[in-house]
Amino acid sequence: MSETTVPRVSSFPARLARLYGGLALYGAGIGLQVESGLGNDPWDVFHQGVAIRAGVSIGTVIIGVGALVMLLWIPLKQRPGFGTISNVVFLGLFADAAIFLLPTPAHLVLQASYVVLGVVAVALATVLYIGAGMGPGPRDGIMTGLVRLGLSVRMSRFLIEITVLAAGWLLGGTVGIGTLVFALAIGPLTQLFTRWFPLT
Repeated sequence: MSETTVPRVSSFPARLARLYGGLALYGAGIGLQVESGLGNDPWDVFHQGVAIRAGVSIGTVIIGVGALVMLLWIPLKQRPGFGTISNVVFLGLFADAAIFLLPTPAHLVLQASYVVLGVVAVALATVLYIGAGMGPGPRDGIMTGLVRLGLSVRMSRFLIEITVLAAGWLLGGTVGIGTLVFALAIGPLTQLFTRWFPLT
């Protein structure tokens, strides 16, 4: 069997494990970037900006924004699933847990390692939980909707990240080299992982 013909997970327990494993990995990726101190990923620049202004945790904002973003699904004709609701409820909890548990690195090499691991974790987590076939997360529902309209995964993800980055920066979220690495690498990495974990 070639690496491009890996079958999708079919049994419900396996799909459920893939869904929640992906969400937990995504939360860990968020925590890694936040704790790196080198700049958050674009969505979390936005989440952090809102959190600062509202006086709540980043995870709390992730949950609230996830629910609101689902309104953008209407013109894209996306339908929520069990995985979508799970993303809204649990991703923020996993992110807050990761931020709480991860030690803050004191040296630049470790900080850079956090960034790299965080970007890879988020890219892999994205295709894991979308590929579980239980509905994409609210933010990635926008991505898959744009893919249906003809854009590549790489381009649709890039456009989304740039938009929320600008909004987050205006709200006071932290932007740094880690933000740039994420914005440039997340699309190609996500597309790469779809070779082994197809989205459809």
